[in-house]
Amino acid sequence: MSIEGKIFNRYIINRKKLLQYGFKDDNNKLIFHQKIMDDSFDVIVEYYNNIIKGRIIEISLNEEYTNFRMNMIGEFNQKVKNEFENVLLDIRNKCCERQNFIYEQSNRINEYIKNKFESSPEFLWDKYPNYAVYRNKNSKWFSIIMDIQMNKIEKEVNDDTIIEIINVKINPECKNDLLKIKGIYEVYHMNKKSWISIILNDTVSDEIIFKLISDSYNMIAK
Repeated sequence: MSIEGKIFNRYIINRKKLLQYGFKDDNNKLIFHQKIMDDSFDVIVEYYNNIIKGRIIEISLNEEYTNFRMNMIGEFNQKVKNEFENVLLDIRNKCCERQNFIYEQSNRINEYIKNKFESSPEFLWDKYPNYAVYRNKNSKWFSIIMDIQMNKIEKEVNDDTIIEIINVKINPECKNDLLKIKGIYEVYHMNKKSWISIILNDTVSDEIIFKLISDSYNMIAK
């Protein structure tokens, strides 16, 4: 994941606040400049199509400087990288709001669970800070939202993109039919007989997921 991706992951960018911060509108692309390293470099941050991208220009050469993005970098490049990250972090902290989940559907599902079952997400593990557990009134889990690599559930796909899934309990007799639905998979990291995983990128409709969550809740309550 890029530096920008790591810093702005799970944050909603407020366009109005970017303009107040100092971004300039150039044909719907917002652009911000800040000099670093004793004015030797110009950090250019652009916001377009809901994505933040940054680059560095070495002013004396008027050329883009990319060494700070290498995996193995020396002391000078690390300092450049740190200052670049500090620019992005200040923008994030002043112009963005954190959200619990990556996907819009994940956030809709979260609101549904909170309103329908009065269950708020619990983030229980330091090692997996984005895993959200939902419990019923007897403190039993009925669903969990997780962020994992795509190839964890699609074994044949060489894709390590981070996705979000929800695990729900099912009637084992319905499992084969459910797995025929695009976006529903063998469960990740739980009992494969009675749980499934659903990707939360709108491949599966909200209505289907809502029903499966309700079914899971009712089965756990028995």
